[in-house]
Amino acid sequence: MATSVVVTGAAGALGRAVMSDLRSRGVKTVVALDRPSAALDEVGRSKGVHAIAVDLADRDAVRAAWEQIDEIDEVATPDALVALAGGFVPGSLADLDETTLDGLWHTNVGSLLWCAQAAASRMASSGGGSIVTVGSKTAVSGAAPVGHAATKAAVVRVTELLAEELRGSGIRANAVLPSVIDTPANRTWMSESLAARAVPPAAIAKVIAFLVSDDAWPISGAAIPVYGDA
Repeated sequence: MATSVVVTGAAGALGRAVMSDLRSRGVKTVVALDRPSAALDEVGRSKGVHAIAVDLADRDAVRAAWEQIDEIDEVATPDALVALAGGFVPGSLADLDETTLDGLWHTNVGSLLWCAQAAASRMASSGGGSIVTVGSKTAVSGAAPVGHAATKAAVVRVTELLAEELRGSGIRANAVLPSVIDTPANRTWMSESLAARAVPPAAIAKVIAFLVSDDAWPISGAAIPVYGDA
């Protein structure tokens, strides 16, 4: 198992579940990246977690955050990047406008690219590592808000490209594809039937932890469904 992992979108329900699972498996240090918030401050008070507030859609801000990571003695070079940060905006084709599409692109794709860029150069210098991204079931099939699904499809394709480009550096890249995740926020709008089928964050966290682990060494370029019956 990795000894240090960077998690983006760390203050959310899935981010917290991932960090908890990684720590339970022996990961000594987790760096939590997310926008400034009381939730991130709370996460940062957890044992073994270093919280850094950053606008993940801003390349310069991400580079500065990774320079802060370089200065954390317990981290050295992170073994893995778990890129969970992303956004969702509902709406049909007729509803889509430039502001919405631009925001989704930067939040879902830009945040991944800038962190992967920073992580890859560091991992390559230390012999390799793992990148795990979060696409969506709607990135590959089914009806969905066009802007969100299109940008999540880009996340999946970017992951495939990273797997190919970074293979020679010993860096693996894989995506997980959730559908509806059973979080308190989602419970506010889910029907009783959908809530019964939604996948708990802890279940997805276990798959992500496996992809980060040494046991997953043969797997790169995969897009793994984690949506159960949802």
